Amino acid sequence: MKTTRSMLAILMLAGACAPALADDIQVAVAANFTAPMKEIAAAFEKETGHVVKAAYGSTGKFYAQIKNGAPFEAFLAADDSTPTKLVDEGDAVAGTQFTYAVGSLVLWSSKPDFVDSDGAVLKSDDFNKVAVANPKTAPYGAAAIEVLTGLGLLEQLRPKFVTGENIAQTFQFVSSGNADLGFVALSQVMENGNITSGSAWMIPGTLHEPIRQDAVVLSPGQDKPAVAALMEYLQGEEAHAIIRSFGYEI
Repeated sequence: MKTTRSMLAILMLAGACAPALADDIQVAVAANFTAPMKEIAAAFEKETGHVVKAAYGSTGKFYAQIKNGAPFEAFLAADDSTPTKLVDEGDAVAGTQFTYAVGSLVLWSSKPDFVDSDGAVLKSDDFNKVAVANPKTAPYGAAAIEVLTGLGLLEQLRPKFVTGENIAQTFQFVSSGNADLGFVALSQVMENGNITSGSAWMIPGTLHEPIRQDAVVLSPGQDKPAVAALMEYLQGEEAHAIIRSFGYEI
């Protein structure tokens, strides 16, 4: 973890002279982290009085928006390379980047007993479409492409692709039945440690690069104690328990 609790502590100390008033926090959050972030935000708001204004979407599109001046103050990405790039380019605060979760990829269908535990269904012709997030903007999509490439199935299955703008839309394609199956984030189909519906193949982490999801303070949030408090909260036990309940590692 590239962390930075010391840097966050410095930011909080720097803001200590400011009145301890509740404040709003503008946060860009990777779509796969929607459900846990809503729980974390509710707990954080209850504890601190601050209000989390979260937007959810693809990491690639958030990067473009931040470069074009979107007023986000913190960024929870679906990878670790985009926050690093923002730090290098001067759009994020050096020393504040840390890994808040390590994601898992699953092949999922809303139909019970449709996806087997080894993913052998991918080698059959028994499905209409397979949903994949855009690999250019969504790290989970890039991981899916890596899995299919490693299995030697990429070109065979490409005609069956339906591409989601982000992992949330990819999940919608499958949950609505427009695609029989698709590659989604485990967090989208898991709650309290269990797959909530349908059938899934838990893809081994050895088939793709680790999906390290990093957070970073963006330049507009540099001097805000509320932003530093949220970053600190994300590294605490209460947030970690929520994150793990959705199938992430830390």
